[in-house]
Amino acid sequence: MVASRKKTERLFNLVLCLLATRQPISAEHIRTSVQGYEDSGLEAFKRMFERDKDELRELGIPLETVEDWEGNPGYRIRRDVYELPELTFTPDEAAVLGLAARTWQHATLAQAASSAMLKLRAAGMDVDSSLPGIEPRVGAREPAFLPLWQALLGRYPVRFGYRRPGRDGPATRTLDPWGVVSRRGRWYVAGFDHDRQAERVFRLDRIVGDVERAGRPGSVHVPEGAEVRVMVTSWAEDDVGGRRAVLRVRQGAGYWLRRHASRVTHGEDGFDDVELEFTHPERLAESLAGHGANVVVLEPEDVRKGVLARLEAVAYGGRR
Repeated sequence: MVASRKKTERLFNLVLCLLATRQPISAEHIRTSVQGYEDSGLEAFKRMFERDKDELRELGIPLETVEDWEGNPGYRIRRDVYELPELTFTPDEAAVLGLAARTWQHATLAQAASSAMLKLRAAGMDVDSSLPGIEPRVGAREPAFLPLWQALLGRYPVRFGYRRPGRDGPATRTLDPWGVVSRRGRWYVAGFDHDRQAERVFRLDRIVGDVERAGRPGSVHVPEGAEVRVMVTSWAEDDVGGRRAVLRVRQGAGYWLRRHASRVTHGEDGFDDVELEFTHPERLAESLAGHGANVVVLEPEDVRKGVLARLEAVAYGGRR
């Protein structure tokens, strides 16, 4: 942690130094004047400076190397290239940004979304979304979501364990991630599978263990014309959920369940029979309990008991 903080401070100081100068400055001047380099020997400085230059360029910072009339290299960051133009949004665009931020309030990126909205408001932009009847929420409880999202931003490959139904133990997969997509309540990552040497899609709830970096930042390039959502949709249609739940759903209720059902049979008693594919019984029980008396679980038994336990906990307020 200390080493990482020192590196961050050194890179920050280097950027400030190169932005402040009007003329390219030499490596020797950088070594003696930028905090973080001054205590290093010449050879150690050369190695450190080369790594820092590569890292800044991978971050998108336009560090330039310019030779003087004697052929000696100097370094600079031009402000006109480094600084972004002023951002402006139409009222409709601002509303979409606000809506997107609200969508992430229950997901792993809630803090980042709130921070982005705060910065836009500080710049005088109205990004509050007040579209009537819309209260979107995106859940991302899978532990693999955040490291995969970070890999997408950093454009580096990842390695993880992946468990398929009916297989003994997880298999290790190495992937160039191209995109993360939510479909019908599940999250998927699509990209190029190094182990299969082909495009592949993986469900995040089947990833086990840690998602590890497996390559250099900036080394992943999404092919032109790659349609991640099309890949996920095609793969998900052939994917088997693993287990089947049979529900009685009150007519006029349970629209989410009906939309994701594999079969809906109309009933004459005010309830419809709904069949639903699922993988995690605890998650399904938690979702079904929120429907209260509008949903009755017929099978499987573990989901039915899970729903009853949650409803009883609410009814008794934890006092039994």
